[in-house]
Amino acid sequence: MAYREGRFWQPDVTVATVVVDDGRLLCVEERVQGQLVLNQPAGHLEPDESLLEAALRETLEETGWDVRLTAFIGAYQWKAPETGRHYLRFAFAAEPLRHDPSRTLDEGIERALWLAPPELRAEAARHRSPLVWQVVADYQAGRRHPLALVQHLG
Repeated sequence: MAYREGRFWQPDVTVATVVVDDGRLLCVEERVQGQLVLNQPAGHLEPDESLLEAALRETLEETGWDVRLTAFIGAYQWKAPETGRHYLRFAFAAEPLRHDPSRTLDEGIERALWLAPPELRAEAARHRSPLVWQVVADYQAGRRHPLALVQHLG
């Protein structure tokens, strides 16, 4: 592990899920540092959790939707210019199964909403990061890989 600024450095490992239903994308509107931003259902990998488990958990916690993962879209590396934090995002495609409208959403999540891709793209200034649109663009371009590419050796 690289040593940086007096401590060991490691990127933030996150997952994101592109959930599609009838051409619309499941998105979250969340409050980050006082700003209302748009994102996919996404969040950090927790200890002893597989990437697939994290994607399912984060989607449920942030939207109230149980989903079925259908493909691995890709891995994305990004450095946030304002904080210098490094992110390693693993993105998955999914289809919705069931919704629990009574479920309390994660702290900071204002609401889950369905947007057509042009609607999401038109809101680029409100995307939490450039990863939001890049993952969708890759999904739309047909980038889907078997889930078996993502191995968890627990």
